[in-house]
Amino acid sequence: MAVRRDNPYGAFNFLVKLGDEGGEDQIVGGFSDVSGLGNEVKYSEYRNGNEENHVRKVANTNTTDDVTLKRGVIGDRRLFVWLKETREGIYGPRSVTITMLDEARRPVGDWVLRNAQPKKWVGPTLAAKGGGEVAMEELQLVAEQIEFTP
Repeated sequence: MAVRRDNPYGAFNFLVKLGDEGGEDQIVGGFSDVSGLGNEVKYSEYRNGNEENHVRKVANTNTTDDVTLKRGVIGDRRLFVWLKETREGIYGPRSVTITMLDEARRPVGDWVLRNAQPKKWVGPTLAAKGGGEVAMEELQLVAEQIEFTP
């Protein structure tokens, strides 16, 4: 995977795979943007009565940020169907893998969202003012955990 090098990798070559119900990863179309990859550790303050006047910070829970995927509308309904099923109470979490690629399109690192579920879908802005913009949709995901493997 990742090789130590002086120049950072570009953020413009990546793949997104969404795990299907059978457990296999399946690319659901080319995405133009992935944002929100993050994790935050929460801390509690604690002090023993017999310690000096300072408070210790004790790590406890952590949360994974919501991740947003954006792509051009391509006629593939699977993202919307996944949202619709979630809306209707069908529990269907998936593993989502975002793979960063180097300039030769070789994998250099994976972010894996565990138990990801759709939170919000935003459809395209449609305007007849003659522009050449691409119709875009976005899907916001929640996940229980994020892992990074270089």
